[in-house]
Amino acid sequence: MGDTIYMIKKSKKIIASGVLSALTAAYLFGSFAQAKDSSDTQYVPSSAQEKLRAYLKFTQIINTIEEAYVEDINITTLLDKALKGLMTNLDAHSSYMDTKSFKELNVQTKGEFGGLGISIGMRSGALTVIAPISGTPAFKAGMKSGDIILKINNESTLGLSIDESVKRMRGKVDTDIELTVIRKNEPKPLKIKITRAIIKIQSVYAKTIFDNILYLQVTTFDQKVVEDVKKAMSEHNATQGIVLDLRNNPGGLLNQAVGLVDIFVDEGTIVSQKGRAYGETLKYNATKEESDLHTPIVVLINGGSASASEIVSGALQDYNRSILIGEKTFGKGSVQVVMPVGEDEALKLTVARYYLPSGRTIQAVGVTPDILVHLGKVNEVEENPFLLKERDLKKHLESELEKIEESKQPHIENNTSKENNATLVDDTIITEEQLHKDTQLKSATDILKALIITQKGQK
Repeated sequence: MGDTIYMIKKSKKIIASGVLSALTAAYLFGSFAQAKDSSDTQYVPSSAQEKLRAYLKFTQIINTIEEAYVEDINITTLLDKALKGLMTNLDAHSSYMDTKSFKELNVQTKGEFGGLGISIGMRSGALTVIAPISGTPAFKAGMKSGDIILKINNESTLGLSIDESVKRMRGKVDTDIELTVIRKNEPKPLKIKITRAIIKIQSVYAKTIFDNILYLQVTTFDQKVVEDVKKAMSEHNATQGIVLDLRNNPGGLLNQAVGLVDIFVDEGTIVSQKGRAYGETLKYNATKEESDLHTPIVVLINGGSASASEIVSGALQDYNRSILIGEKTFGKGSVQVVMPVGEDEALKLTVARYYLPSGRTIQAVGVTPDILVHLGKVNEVEENPFLLKERDLKKHLESELEKIEESKQPHIENNTSKENNATLVDDTIITEEQLHKDTQLKSATDILKALIITQKGQK
């Protein structure tokens, strides 16, 4: 139908407009007639009348723009613009994808693309960083969750949709882009230069803390998260506790979020979604297969934890299966589906909202941690020299004089030992020094150690 109108429009604008109006009116009067009862005395429902007036208003405005706008604009372009404006004003996540946008979406879903490595969203009308993905150019350049992007290469982001912003940020690999951002507690905007790269995301990182704690960082929910987490747990079967780090995780596949919770819960609803359309109200339930119900878990969250990571943390919290530490999450609890329109266009439409096992919503609310801990370094207090210790007592000092004198001599073996210890540090172990640079992780580890001790006492 769109092509036919376009062809007519090229010869006579008024005929094209008239056809559009006639087709719309025919559709509406058809709906109008169907809504009527067989009896002529029956009133037409007000909703049908409102629909008729709304459609006629729309076609009238389209006709006026086409006939009177200062520049010639064809009907296809005009309708594309109208659709983009319509979808953008529904909510921050719905959009109309033309041929180019739809192709870019297909490239993105392959999991490897040229870009920066940040997840973005709209907050109060501002383009906001949900989270930089660990290991990507944006992460290495210092982008942070909560950064508001003012400019992309000196072009303002005001009025830009998420999809349009993503287009501008993508480009050829090894080319540079400059983002101007506003950051909390910074007196003026920051300019951050980032070099685009092929984004290859490793979704699960497994490390150990103190030999008996398994640290699992899930950066995004791709199709291998459940498999990789199970593999890590199997390889560390002597683990007495788990720290699950979902900080700056922007979300991903729902089935992987459900599967991750299912590892630690054996019954009940993990998450439900409710929508208006038939088939959009669903429940995802836990299964009893190979569930780990006993290993203590602490989950780390922050403002960059969104969507699927909020489902995981919220569900584990609702079932009292874990303690949540960190900061309040982003609050993205809506479901989007891509609906093809023809062969090369589509609508990305919000069709439902997620609800946690307790029935609470995530949307615009987020998940609140059980223990609020802000990110920072642990303040290490040196020993007070004025406090009296056992070693300071006279008899103790007298008996240890010889040892003290000996310790003043150079000890080559000790120096060598320190060097050896340094070489033992690798990417699979989190050291004490690393813990003290991350207050949230340090708190999670301390609380998990207490849970492990408590669990031992109950056996």
